[in-house]
Amino acid sequence: MRRFFLFTFPVIVLIFFSLRTVCSQELKENTQVEAPVQPSAQVNDPCAECHTRITPGIVVDWQLSKHSANDVGCAKCHGDRHNSMTDAANAGVAGLEVCAKCHATQVEQFSKGKHALAWGAMKAMPTLHWQPMAQVDGLKGCGACHRVGLKTEGEVKGLMEKGSGFGASSCDVCHTRHLFSVDEARSPQVCRTCHTGVESPQWEMYSSSHHGERFLLKQSRMLPEDAAAPTCQSCHIQEGDHANMTAWGYLALRLPYPEDAQWARDRVAILQALGVFDPAGKTTPRLAVFETYKFFNFKEEDWQAEREKALKTCNDCHSVNFARAELDKGDQMIREADALMAEGIRIVAALYRDGLLKKPESYSYAFPDLLSLHNAPTVIEQKLFSMFHEYRTRTFQGAFHCSPDYSFWRGWAPMQSHLIEIKERAAEIRATGGKAGEHPAKAAK
Repeated sequence: MRRFFLFTFPVIVLIFFSLRTVCSQELKENTQVEAPVQPSAQVNDPCAECHTRITPGIVVDWQLSKHSANDVGCAKCHGDRHNSMTDAANAGVAGLEVCAKCHATQVEQFSKGKHALAWGAMKAMPTLHWQPMAQVDGLKGCGACHRVGLKTEGEVKGLMEKGSGFGASSCDVCHTRHLFSVDEARSPQVCRTCHTGVESPQWEMYSSSHHGERFLLKQSRMLPEDAAAPTCQSCHIQEGDHANMTAWGYLALRLPYPEDAQWARDRVAILQALGVFDPAGKTTPRLAVFETYKFFNFKEEDWQAEREKALKTCNDCHSVNFARAELDKGDQMIREADALMAEGIRIVAALYRDGLLKKPESYSYAFPDLLSLHNAPTVIEQKLFSMFHEYRTRTFQGAFHCSPDYSFWRGWAPMQSHLIEIKERAAEIRATGGKAGEHPAKAAK
């Protein structure tokens, strides 16, 4: 036995190390990821020659782009006035008018869509000037997403002076420079940059729905390439049409009033709290702002046209009857959310009317101004703001995006909770004659 062991042990060791070497080599061959090929700078472009040393990432992106493949060089977009290290300020900003030279159809479509209105809509907010300018013109907050909108020549000049000149463009919000990839702009992840978070969690709604789940599985190759998996663009940039609009819009409001009498009264209260109608129900100058930036549809036929576009897309995978029924459920959730919202508005408006809650001087009418956003001065008004801009939005958008979690637990349920808090605080204010609760400094006197 000892002789057998002494004879066979070296053979076993030799076989083991041989197998280990073979397996290691196979594993290495099967798992090794080749480094992406870096295109060499095109020496016939003087900009690329210089920027390969200074900003190589930009050059690589450009060389991988269709622009490079079609001989669209740097000067075509940025002009030819920047030729040295000392005159970089002369490089032109590639704004929408530059893109229009080659992409006239897409620019025309874009100009008719809601993205084109984003910058102006932000600027129309009555308390925008209260925000840190780094958040707005500095593009570190609201301005970072709303910069996709069209801007006047004066606004572009202002951004340039504040060091935000590259925020003057629009197309590169989705087709990020300098690759300007169509595939990137078709991916739902590109929408996530802006359509996410507290106020606009459309990405979270989409990615937690069956629509998003199927696309993400398809993207990770766990579903076949031909499997049906709609993206954000499938519904909102239909067939590549950049004139994106929706039937209900961000505010889920429209005119004329609904036939349902109670819903009509609730919608009036909301429009009064948005400053579109005064306490007597007459229109205000703010109505023109809402029309200019298309905050909601003012004609039944416009709303219906957008609804039919949505149904056409749904019909790719679902029957029209099924799709119409699902969209009708979203409409019903708007109605239910409006009832809660209007009740909260009336409670706060009554406190103003009875002199128990001081109406801010910036408010034009005896209604809480929902466009004051988070700048509302009291806790009860802050609760109202959150009800409208966070939870009401999630309630109906969660329904339309097929996300039950967002529609109920992150929308409808907190709407109800906030309304209960508003009622309790209103009762406290009335019990103390307005001397406590929302005005502790007044109570101390």
